[in-house]
Amino acid sequence: MLTNKIFLKKTKRGNILKIVREHYLRDDIWCGSHLCNLCNQENPVLSSDPVSGSSLFPEPHYLLLDTNVVLDQIDVFEEDTLKNIIVLQTVLEEVKHRSSPVYKRLKEIIGDSKRNVFTFVNEHHKDTYVERSGGEKPNDRNDRAIRVAAAWYENHLPQVRVVILTDDAANRELAKKDGLFAVSVADYVRSLASCPLLADKLSSHSFSAEGKVALYPTHLTPAQVHQAIRAAKVLQGAFQASRENFLEGQVNVEGFSKPILVQGREGLNRAVDGDTVAVELLPEEEWSAPSEIVLQDDDDKQDTGELPQEEEEMVRAKRKEAVERQPTGRVVAIIRRKWRQYCGILQANPVKGSVRHVFVPADRKIPKVRVETRQADVLVKQRIIVAIDSWPRYSRYPMGHFVRALGRIGDKDTENEVLLLEHDVPHSNFSESVLSFLPKLPWIITPEDVAKRTDLRHVVICSVDPPGCTDIDDALHCRSLDNGNYEVGVHIADVSHFIRPGNALDKEAALRATTVYLVDKRIDMVPELLSSNLCSLRGNEERFAFSCIWEITPDAHIVDTKFCKSIILSRAALTYEEAQLRIDDVTQTDATAQSLRGLNRLAKILKKRRIDNGALVLASPEIRFQVDSETHDPIEVQAKQLRETNSMVEEFMLLANISVAEKIYKEFPECAMLRRHPEPPSNNFEPLIKAGKNQGFDLD
Repeated sequence: MLTNKIFLKKTKRGNILKIVREHYLRDDIWCGSHLCNLCNQENPVLSSDPVSGSSLFPEPHYLLLDTNVVLDQIDVFEEDTLKNIIVLQTVLEEVKHRSSPVYKRLKEIIGDSKRNVFTFVNEHHKDTYVERSGGEKPNDRNDRAIRVAAAWYENHLPQVRVVILTDDAANRELAKKDGLFAVSVADYVRSLASCPLLADKLSSHSFSAEGKVALYPTHLTPAQVHQAIRAAKVLQGAFQASRENFLEGQVNVEGFSKPILVQGREGLNRAVDGDTVAVELLPEEEWSAPSEIVLQDDDDKQDTGELPQEEEEMVRAKRKEAVERQPTGRVVAIIRRKWRQYCGILQANPVKGSVRHVFVPADRKIPKVRVETRQADVLVKQRIIVAIDSWPRYSRYPMGHFVRALGRIGDKDTENEVLLLEHDVPHSNFSESVLSFLPKLPWIITPEDVAKRTDLRHVVICSVDPPGCTDIDDALHCRSLDNGNYEVGVHIADVSHFIRPGNALDKEAALRATTVYLVDKRIDMVPELLSSNLCSLRGNEERFAFSCIWEITPDAHIVDTKFCKSIILSRAALTYEEAQLRIDDVTQTDATAQSLRGLNRLAKILKKRRIDNGALVLASPEIRFQVDSETHDPIEVQAKQLRETNSMVEEFMLLANISVAEKIYKEFPECAMLRRHPEPPSNNFEPLIKAGKNQGFDLD
């Protein structure tokens, strides 16, 4: 069956185009239920005996979701308690359009075979497709499509009920008029006697303002913001909260040399770190300077209209004459929220039996969050994750809901998890699709590989790395030439041989971007088979590399440079200390020791020349942890001892980078992307100048 979608589009020139799109409808789309004897379907998803734990709907039933409950309550639907769910194509496409992160989470739920979640393609079924009526809003049309699909299921499967979950009161009323079952998510979840704690995950969007005093100004509407920006009455930028003062922040606005300062509860006006905000610039005589007092939000009072003591203290500090004022403004609207899930601890309500508590985020730039939970006695001892739902102007803190517990406070694995989550480090196990692109073992070098690469297995090459390093990604060599010069090589593990552009392994490595090192473990950028084996230049093992080889004079001037894909055989995987001992021990005269001495001698000349040419030395002391061999707990912190071999490796890595950059610029001058550090703006030095002044130093 064929139908047409017709709509009108206005061009830039004001012409009206009539666009007609063909829309195919079918009568053989499956319902997805084991109960059905009419559909000729394979592998139905919805079970034949859906168990109901709901006191509202004790009879067997399937759940049918609308778009907003998916967007708002995705944390609830990720729980295994809710099964036998129908997700309409209408809902799936709208969720994809409105929120990519929620769409990905919904797809994971649909892909879990234990959850019995079925996607019904209602937009292409002849009995469930609905045309948009004249003057009907898109949202109303989609709500009607959901009701039509529910009615079709009721007629198609009379032996089971279909319950629409929607938080839209008008949609529920219309569904009930059509003889359908509809209920809000909160009412349905609270009717599940077998899992009362699921109610903790309900997103909180309702707030009673009765008897409350407004603590914040009203935000401008989107239309007002648009008009004000066009009229240059307000500016837009990214809000950054202060870590030291919870009543202060700044908005980075394009075109301003300095960020716009915002201070006080009304000035911040419910902005959360990372939000894109509209800020109104104050008159220049009202400009202020950043406060020098440190304020943490330790006030446990309930929401009142009174100005907290901390804010009074900051107001007094503002009245003092500011030496260096900067542009100051106030937030008048939130253009786009950048809320995420936050780690932290629960601050239990002192009123016994209360379900309303305060969540304290680990990140001091994030405000406290009000949550409702019935398991405070357990959660108060754990690190937990909370999501923000809304921030009414009558509430001192935003409203949120409990997502999940991470583990006991102080537990090493729990605290590591908090660090990774708060810094947005991807650390889940590699998926099957990623692992499928790994090479099969045993891995061997074929004659075809040898023919395509420069064979350097006869060259005495070694690596120098920190103790315990297993992902050895670079190695070096140095040997004398007959003309008195040296041949020096830097060999980098050739990861590109194993990771092809665009596949799942490549995309995952791009997402992770780097290997993250913790005290007792690391989060690999690529699977361990590559990072610690095939792409690790281990001692006495043949490996693929990309080599940069120079001919260098005894006074460290480059005569010639060449690049090649190579096969190497590292003679030794040394630590910095072991390499230093081989250099210093004059009794060692083997090829590896001679190579290291040559590298060290040249590196000293290169470093001196680099510093003489104005290079900055920005290195800061590194620390390392001594870890208990049995418990793997850190027992001592030590400053890393820097040896000549540290500088040796650093100099030749720098030299390789410079040579590669010169080669790229020579071969591709019009599209070479070369990294450089621009001159820092003068305001970057202000904290240093201020700190020096407080200590009695005047810095130019």
